[in-house]
Amino acid sequence: MSMAFRNTDLLEVMRTTFSCRDFTDDPVSDGQLHRILDAARFAPSGGNRQGAHVVVVRDRAVRQQLGELCGPTMRLYAAQGAAGETPFNSVVQSTVDVDDALLAEGSAESSTPMGARDLFERLGEVPVVLVVTVDLSVVASMDKDLDRVGVVTGASVYPLVWNILLAARTEGLAGVVTTAVVPAEDEVGSLLGLPEHHAVAAMVPLGVPVRPLTRLSRVEVEAFTTIDRYDGPPLTA
Repeated sequence: MSMAFRNTDLLEVMRTTFSCRDFTDDPVSDGQLHRILDAARFAPSGGNRQGAHVVVVRDRAVRQQLGELCGPTMRLYAAQGAAGETPFNSVVQSTVDVDDALLAEGSAESSTPMGARDLFERLGEVPVVLVVTVDLSVVASMDKDLDRVGVVTGASVYPLVWNILLAARTEGLAGVVTTAVVPAEDEVGSLLGLPEHHAVAAMVPLGVPVRPLTRLSRVEVEAFTTIDRYDGPPLTA
């Protein structure tokens, strides 16, 4: 009976953990963060090497600097979105002039993810920011020699990032996985004193959400699951 209850709780947390970009002024304590990371650390990683590292950014000025480093990325994102493109597409070449996009401060804001631009501009006001990195010298990047953008390395760090958000939900907190600071990895490395082989995987603003946690909207299982082949029949209940 108790196990079924816990499973129900888990499913509810999975269905209600949303991307939060608006936070109250309520602080996030070290105790809360320790409980969150104590649970999140059980995420899997390749070879169980556990190469991830979390920098808890308490310094308001540093948080604001991290937000400012996201500015160029968001301007380019907005320009590509306004041009009808999927921003930062690794398959279709962008037609947007990068230099023009970076100079177009304040334009095409409607093409940025909802609330993202504003979040980065006021990142210093967010209670706490977690910067999650991964040591590239200990992960097995099975796709590193393929002629495409590598994705496998993420398997050794993003389960931890997602566990952080799930665990935060149990503390009454919420956050969002952001990657806009990644193109400024060199500057982030200098700002946070990151080791040479550590890649920035995500930046997670965290706090008490302004709006209530609600059930999310996603496509049905049949929309993204097929049997035996990509063009096979959908998996149904």
